Amino acid sequence: MADLPDDVFAAQVRAWLDEQLNGEFRELRGLGGPGREHEAFDERLEWDRRLAAAGWTCLGWPVEYGGREASVAQQIIFHEEYARANAPARVSHVGEELLGPTLLAFGTPQQRERFLPGIRTVTELWCQGYSEPGAGSDLAAVSTSARLDGDEWVVNGQKIWTSLAHVADWCFAVCRTEPGSKRHKGLSYLLVPMRRPGIEVRPIVQLTGTSEFNEVFFDNARTEADLVVGEPGDGWRVAMGTLNVERGISTLGQQIRFARELSAIEQLARETGAIDDPLLVDGIDRAWVGLRVLRAHALRTMAETTEDGGQASVGKLLWANWHRGLGELAMAVRGAAGLVAGDNDDLDEWQRLYLFTRADTIYGGSNEVQRNIIAERVLGLPREARS
Repeated sequence: MADLPDDVFAAQVRAWLDEQLNGEFRELRGLGGPGREHEAFDERLEWDRRLAAAGWTCLGWPVEYGGREASVAQQIIFHEEYARANAPARVSHVGEELLGPTLLAFGTPQQRERFLPGIRTVTELWCQGYSEPGAGSDLAAVSTSARLDGDEWVVNGQKIWTSLAHVADWCFAVCRTEPGSKRHKGLSYLLVPMRRPGIEVRPIVQLTGTSEFNEVFFDNARTEADLVVGEPGDGWRVAMGTLNVERGISTLGQQIRFARELSAIEQLARETGAIDDPLLVDGIDRAWVGLRVLRAHALRTMAETTEDGGQASVGKLLWANWHRGLGELAMAVRGAAGLVAGDNDDLDEWQRLYLFTRADTIYGGSNEVQRNIIAERVLGLPREARS
């Protein structure tokens, strides 16, 4: 795969997507994604499995684990071509893009053999158990506990804002395994089955009326003792590794979807006459510039060989605030008409974009947490006072 010229690889990706998206999966174009995960979920799951059967999942993984060992350039090509084809949002993102690379970096051979095949074939779905009601996205403040009882961990506590927990088979959760420990110390990164006694999932109804985020309650839930990634007590380092992966190559495909949204907003402005407002034109121009800044930052970050903890946080701040601003721009273009819902209180795509992007600056690490990370770990400023 790495020896295949990039232009040939890109042509193969385009040809396969064109054939599949003009066949039985043609109705799935553009469906799914943040705020729209309810759209054709079962059909998108089948689509993901078709991708897997054709060898288009886990491209960068080693061949021994079912990957193609594709170069970074080819992984970028795939994500960008996928976005340009307006292919449906993946349902297996958490497993493939987050946990899989984490297991490759930190997992034991037994953990890789057990879990990587199900991720690659999309036969096991995952969710991420980080945020908590009392900790928000301050991962070091988690209080969900786990204690060893013979050959099992017993987990108690609550996670919140857990994307797709209601359909997940497994959760990778950061738990406090050393009683009395504080902040980054005493945390462990556990793999917990979601379909066993002691786990309750409650959907959170959002402003959009959809429920892709959830509360997850652990009440003496159990998982095997050897399903800790890294050493017990080393969960902070492993969790940070996952977060760095989260803000990686796939963000370039995300930016192409952002560009499609921006183009549609510009077209809407032309149709409604809003394009005659110089302030709105300025907003559209600034959004285009901001989108290019996102791409430049992502490419520069990927070219660096070390991760200081700051670049990933800068990237999250950039795209989350840009996308939230895009939702505000969409409503400005719509004008007064955007204040009225349709029949049965249905939202149009721009109203949904505006409402859901309120969450962009919260999930995946809030703006406040990202700024603290940059201040403390990159700029060396004093830590914020904590009670």
